[in-house]
Amino acid sequence: MPWMVFYQQSAVVEKKLTLADLPAARLDTAVGATVTQIIMAAVLIVTAATLDGTAQANSLNTVQQIAEAITPYLGNTAGRLLFALGLSGAAMVATIVVTLTAARTLSEVLGAKHYLEHEPHEAPWFYGIYTATLVVGALLVVSGTNLVSLSVGVQVMNALLLPIVLAFLYLLARRLPQAYRLQGPYAALVAVVVLATVVFGVYSGLLGLWG
Repeated sequence: MPWMVFYQQSAVVEKKLTLADLPAARLDTAVGATVTQIIMAAVLIVTAATLDGTAQANSLNTVQQIAEAITPYLGNTAGRLLFALGLSGAAMVATIVVTLTAARTLSEVLGAKHYLEHEPHEAPWFYGIYTATLVVGALLVVSGTNLVSLSVGVQVMNALLLPIVLAFLYLLARRLPQAYRLQGPYAALVAVVVLATVVFGVYSGLLGLWG
């Protein structure tokens, strides 16, 4: 996700990490990224295998339809409970990350204070943007907007913005101080991975855009 790059940058700054913390920060990022992708892939594979060939698989256009299609296989009560807990947990984490990213990034552009250690009266722009983002999100949810279509649209936007963010990130890594610069065979490997990510991302984004 492009916005995760900005969130990571802001989080590193806010934690006041130093070069001594770099190995631990790299390990933390690697483990977190790997575990979350494994969980996401597992959920997608299990869901696809469960619904393959069923009538429900052709009509997953709302959150309610998704819940009704999945929960019977786990029992009505347990299935609904697990689905609700999973959706709520994912939504909570995403809300925190997205709202903080928006507030930090826009406040930084405006040259305003943007750390959580500041009180609201010390960083009015940061907390104002954070609150406004939460309110807009809440209004979207209660407005009756199709959340599945909205989620797909957001993912398409992410995919199309990803090449810009990764390109700048790669160029930045190539211009770090010599001891930390991305160079040599590893730089070539990273370039291949970035290119593959961009190609698959843009392809998926355009596919989603075209329906």
